[in-house]
Amino acid sequence: MSNKKYKSQSKSQKTSLGLTYLILIILSIIWLVPLLWIVLSAFRCEYQADGTFIGTVTSNFFPKAYGLKNFKDLFTAKYYGVENAFPRWMLNTLIIAIIDCVISTFLVLSVAYCMSKLKFRMRKPFMNIAMIIGLFPGFMSMIAIYFLLKSIGLTGNAAHPEYSMIGLVLAYSAGAGLGFQVAKGFFDVIANALVESAKLDGCTNFEIFLKIILPLAKPIIIYQALMSFTGPWMDFIFAKVIIGADNAPFWTVSVGLYSLLFGTHPDTNLFTQFAAGCVVVAIPIVTLFMFLQKYYVEGVTAGAVKG
Repeated sequence: MSNKKYKSQSKSQKTSLGLTYLILIILSIIWLVPLLWIVLSAFRCEYQADGTFIGTVTSNFFPKAYGLKNFKDLFTAKYYGVENAFPRWMLNTLIIAIIDCVISTFLVLSVAYCMSKLKFRMRKPFMNIAMIIGLFPGFMSMIAIYFLLKSIGLTGNAAHPEYSMIGLVLAYSAGAGLGFQVAKGFFDVIANALVESAKLDGCTNFEIFLKIILPLAKPIIIYQALMSFTGPWMDFIFAKVIIGADNAPFWTVSVGLYSLLFGTHPDTNLFTQFAAGCVVVAIPIVTLFMFLQKYYVEGVTAGAVKG
């Protein structure tokens, strides 16, 4: 805002603007302080007088000593009988997130294309129903999903505990198509004349979707891929219920970190390692957003405005 424009405002407008900025600053501090505390705790390297490492929560906000011991211990320690447990949990989470990212992105974009470019009966009612269903949080269906997966042996299977990872992928991706609204808004911007001309040339709907729509939809593809990847990467509720408390080798990273402090064998002295795990888990997401921010903003802006 220029100084000339600011001076032309009335006293009440200036007061309102000042209060707005003050509230935003306070909210920013409230949001950033816990994050800063976790980061500082991750690098905290303090010892008692007898040489015992202090891994519990301490009263001092800023550590007296810093180091990488928590990260080293996190990647090499044995948790719940699993050697190098944290790297394995990270790998489990990465596998699940990548598979879900591919499946969910394809499903969402496919449904969005159908809702945007195809005309068929019950199209409007379907979109209304999808909108209503989207108002309810996904974990409300958690119990039903658990028993459905259990009935086909994809959770609680003692003979094949690894099947729970397949069940978790299905839980994440099966209903992904209902979240098509933003992608549909983006596809609405693409001229229908391209679709009609392609049909006149003999292209099928799948060919139009694959060869014409997707090459023009790079921002929304990246947006949807980010959303599909970050969901499983950060989820705790579905992973905890579907994988179970006894399948430590197949836990995701969120379940594993939670179990360090609140599992069947909790240890409050592992808090600094828990904090180190939080920092490590955040790095891939922050990196992705930094490198893909431009496309992410373009995708969500175009989709939200038109949709």
